[in-house]
Amino acid sequence: MWTKWNTYATGDFFDELMSSPGNPRKPARKLVSYLKTLSDKDIAARKLAAEATVRDMGVTFTVYSDEGNIDRAWPFDIVPRTISKQQWEVTAAGLKQRLQALNMFIDDLYHKQKIVKDKVLPAYILEQSKNFRKECVGISPPFGVWAHICGTDLVRDKDGEFYVLEDNLRVPSGVAYMLENRAITKRILPEVFEIADIAPVDDYPARLFDTLRSLSPRKVKKPVIVVLTPGIYNSAYFEHAFLAQQMGAELVEGSDLIVQDDTVYMKTISGLERVDVIYRRIDDLFLDPEVFNKESTLGVAGILRAWKKGNVALANAPGAGVADDKVVYAFVPQIIKYYLDQDAIVPNVETYLCYDDKQREYVLANLDKLVVKPANESGGYGMLVGPHSTKKDRETFAGLIKANPRNYIAQPTLALSTAPTIIGKSDLEPRHLDLRPFILQAENQYVTTGGLTRVALRKGSLVVNSSQGGGSKDTWIVDTEAK
Repeated sequence: MWTKWNTYATGDFFDELMSSPGNPRKPARKLVSYLKTLSDKDIAARKLAAEATVRDMGVTFTVYSDEGNIDRAWPFDIVPRTISKQQWEVTAAGLKQRLQALNMFIDDLYHKQKIVKDKVLPAYILEQSKNFRKECVGISPPFGVWAHICGTDLVRDKDGEFYVLEDNLRVPSGVAYMLENRAITKRILPEVFEIADIAPVDDYPARLFDTLRSLSPRKVKKPVIVVLTPGIYNSAYFEHAFLAQQMGAELVEGSDLIVQDDTVYMKTISGLERVDVIYRRIDDLFLDPEVFNKESTLGVAGILRAWKKGNVALANAPGAGVADDKVVYAFVPQIIKYYLDQDAIVPNVETYLCYDDKQREYVLANLDKLVVKPANESGGYGMLVGPHSTKKDRETFAGLIKANPRNYIAQPTLALSTAPTIIGKSDLEPRHLDLRPFILQAENQYVTTGGLTRVALRKGSLVVNSSQGGGSKDTWIVDTEAK
């Protein structure tokens, strides 16, 4: 019997599976009950089987280092994270609300900028935005949607409620790992799927395909959809190839495409084939050397001309990153109120804006207690986690904040929720985690059932990114009221 559940200590944090030693929360009861029937030897064997499955399936991610790019096996923990269906339905409604408002906000910024004129968003923030693309002013993409695919990072605090930590609206990644996590878990713990009512996740590729298809400028039965990747050395290349294969779309690099007469074509052995929709996994600045970075070899010259003429759809649209700014994030509750006349269903984490004199003064006086983030970095880079920082770190960040206050926000160090995680062969310890659900918007909206759970595998760490020592778990949305 795997008895470690009876001595598992939840500590001072909200634990996702256990309310106290030996007492699982309602969504986790069937899972924990089953796991208790296994022996330590069984658990160790299933952990090894999961690692072998990851290798066999070729699930990898790329780490950039001084030694070069290193492909590593996906770090996976076999104990799933459970969330009740009832709580998730509320959260999913909040995520749809959020993306709808953010798309209205982006569309407004590239047209009349009413939100700035009405002084809901200070003009100063837009003027110094790194991701506002003046080249996109006046363009009206289909359905008024700029960010078609969004990955919103959620965390749970001590109260067990979800809070939005940040929005990822440029080229959000991770959904392939969510799907692979489920495939691995079904191999390792097939018995639990027979006794618990767990929502499926495998419809995402079909939903993504439908979202992209609805954007096609040509109303044909089978529009040509491609996934544009920077290539095999990109950290998310595994996902690019996976999604293209799952959707039945072509995986292409910039050199595979050409623009003629303001129309995008794909080079094939049979000649040129017109492309209708491009799911691009390349940052704005590398997308079109005619308009942005003239040295870029990753994009396609003339692709913006074709998009402006309405001859090709781009998802996500260039310029969507204007809302992917941690300073703009602080205004999202006001943005929701302004465009939808609704209160935010899922709240933000409390945020201090360093460009505000009073808030900056507070931040500088409390760097040892706060998390400080630059406005436009991602992946956990360039940030200060106050309680884990040195005096020298804090002095460095104080200088950065004073030199460029617009570029920094600060948030309280959250008591991030934990979940039981296998350490060693079969030991069970709490580790902090977050959640990245994926939201689609075009003609219709869709939210994944759950999302990608990322785990900080290092004891006490709050950094969940795989490139910095994090791992992952399958995420179960469980109907606790099912008969």
